Amino acid sequence: MKILALVPEAHGGFGGIAVYNRDLVDACCELSRVSELKLLPRVLRADPADLPAKVDMVRTAADGLASFCKEVAKAAFEHHDAILCSHLHLLPFARMAALRRRTPIIGVLYGVEAWNPTGRFLVDRLARECDGLIAISEFTRSRFQQWAHVPESRIGLLPNAVHASRYGIGPKPAYLVERYGLAGKTVLLTLGRLDAQERQKGIDELIELMPSLVSSVPALVFLIAGDGDDRPRLEAKVAEMGLRDRVKFAGRISEDEKADHYRLCDVYSMAGRQEGFGFVFLEALATGAPVVASELDGSRNAVLDGKLGEVANPDHPESLKAAIIRALAKPRVVPELLDYFSYENFVKRLDELLHRFAPASSVTLNAGLLKPGKIL
Repeated sequence: MKILALVPEAHGGFGGIAVYNRDLVDACCELSRVSELKLLPRVLRADPADLPAKVDMVRTAADGLASFCKEVAKAAFEHHDAILCSHLHLLPFARMAALRRRTPIIGVLYGVEAWNPTGRFLVDRLARECDGLIAISEFTRSRFQQWAHVPESRIGLLPNAVHASRYGIGPKPAYLVERYGLAGKTVLLTLGRLDAQERQKGIDELIELMPSLVSSVPALVFLIAGDGDDRPRLEAKVAEMGLRDRVKFAGRISEDEKADHYRLCDVYSMAGRQEGFGFVFLEALATGAPVVASELDGSRNAVLDGKLGEVANPDHPESLKAAIIRALAKPRVVPELLDYFSYENFVKRLDELLHRFAPASSVTLNAGLLKPGKIL
């Protein structure tokens, strides 16, 4: 089985979409009947690393729209058994690649881009015509179906995977305690892009809730990890509220320090309104941190509707405060149910979905280790 994968970013990318697509690509290559995966990234932010041997990444596809179109046109003259399109806005390119043959197109529904019609007639039409669709969460699948009316049989679920071995419980890292001045403090953590176009992550709500939270938890400090063009507004808001000693901005943190930041916190929360899933909750849980998710977006699916963490309504401050207080009282432990989101289960689910949406090729699991791939 040969797969053509069109992705906004994956290996060599940053953020939640890149993480999901890396696992998607790697999991395809774990399947023994997948002989080759041609990867066309729309964006490359860093040198890609750890490519599986079956992957041919066409790096020039990320050199701009014209280059991406050129590489898609080339791929249209090649044989592929399935086209994996990991963003709705890339569906016109997937259709271009499939023009010469009736190659099955499998689209991915990641988050807010799929919750409502995109406003692009062609994209919306192609979304309805995909041979199969992979939704990252039940919430995203439900929101998509409300407007697209695609039969449920053509939409499968493939939630994020967490590689638990990369995390684990540990003491609060002394170097981070010193860096942020958190000795003797109780830490509430949020991690994410501070994007002015994405102000629905629940950060404003937590800042506004801090005076009330501190009255109940006097040692509490809110640490915001991440950077973006909305940071100056948030910093100004913190200053206006007189919370500079209670709300700290960590800036963008490296992947090497991410697990330590989760170990630093006593509770992780990102109770907002725009998460398609919320991979950060799995990362925090993998370090044993209690979490507080939102009941208004896909993050409720990341905590299995309350089985893995607290769920709150960010529109109701008292609900959010009560959930954080409950989470602070919980012991630090990696829940057994987190195995539901293991990478091994991710591979198995993908195997079933490829059987379902590209039935011409029989796919079986390969227990062999991945080997380095190549970049064209």
